[in-house]
Amino acid sequence: MDRRTVLRSAVAGAAAFSGSLWAGAALAAPAQPGPGPYGELLAADVNGIQLPAGFTSRVIARSGQRVAGTSYLWHWAPDGGACFPAGDGWIYVSNSEVPIIGGASAVRFAADGSVVSAYRILGGTNINCAGGATPWGTWLSCEEVPLGRVFETWPDGSRSAEERTRMGRFTHEAAACDPDRQVVYLTEDEEDGCFYRFVPDTWGDLRTGRVQVLCAPADQVAGPVTWRDIPDRDGFPIPTRFQVGAAKHFDGGEGCWYDRGTCWFTTKGDNRVWAYDALNQRLDLAYDDSLVPAGTAPLTGVDNITGTAAGDLYVAEDGGNMEINVITPAGVVAPIVRIQGQSSSEITGPAFSPDGSRLYFSSQRGPSGDRTGSNGITYEIHGPFRR
Repeated sequence: MDRRTVLRSAVAGAAAFSGSLWAGAALAAPAQPGPGPYGELLAADVNGIQLPAGFTSRVIARSGQRVAGTSYLWHWAPDGGACFPAGDGWIYVSNSEVPIIGGASAVRFAADGSVVSAYRILGGTNINCAGGATPWGTWLSCEEVPLGRVFETWPDGSRSAEERTRMGRFTHEAAACDPDRQVVYLTEDEEDGCFYRFVPDTWGDLRTGRVQVLCAPADQVAGPVTWRDIPDRDGFPIPTRFQVGAAKHFDGGEGCWYDRGTCWFTTKGDNRVWAYDALNQRLDLAYDDSLVPAGTAPLTGVDNITGTAAGDLYVAEDGGNMEINVITPAGVVAPIVRIQGQSSSEITGPAFSPDGSRLYFSSQRGPSGDRTGSNGITYEIHGPFRR
């Protein structure tokens, strides 16, 4: 049997066994294409963005140019991002995926959405790709290099960033905090990468703790999993992903998002969205482009991910046709954003404002596709998102 047939059989068997694949989620099988909750995409607007009716876009920043109303030059290669409440407004933070200087920047918004200020919150780090927000209001910025580090940053700029090397040294991608089990999940961007969790000694303090790796049979796409401690979190001379023989390997770990008992994470090498049921310690597939009718997959180049209180997941594409797709709790996947004329770029850093009415993201390389990221563009979408 081909891979598509094998996967369909495996997932169907798991669904029949478990009844519901994820605690607190309505999905009973990997998502399929269908009509989205916002309708069809309209013609591109003046910014080259296709959106459903009722939604509008604006450009927030361009790499190497001053953020409007400020003197701050926006960083190159904008990548992972998140939003944080700030007074009666909010802050959007964005990583910079460039070598040596990397780091992260922030834009502060007033209650009406106008830009108040922009500034640096981390510098002198290496290829900061994605990361994750913490429940206590900090941003974890992750280095996507071998022996990469995690840095904890303060979005308002009130404190200098601090290195969190006890969270493991590997090719970090994204992080997602699970306040219920008091752990931080971590993805690894390698073709044979692993899925980790950091168990701090004290919740809210990431300076000390254990790094564990998810373990399961190599060919398992649905079923129970276990966790084992990594013997040497520093990853040298043996990389962390090779230290535990039972560790399950994933094809290019990318985005990571935790919500109500489930940690969702993506793998770009096989265009999958995974769901880890933290309560029952089992792994399942939320989306796989091999499990939709051939030639109809709306979501490819699976990359960064975020979610909403309504239970919708928003998955950005690295390449593909430059879309952000929504995966609904009913198991429907459909595009909500498409960028025209930027096929050599990727969409990064999707994040919602605290009230859920605005979605931020970047086109890392912009229309030119320049690999340096010198033409990156950061956008805002405003509209009637489900909350």
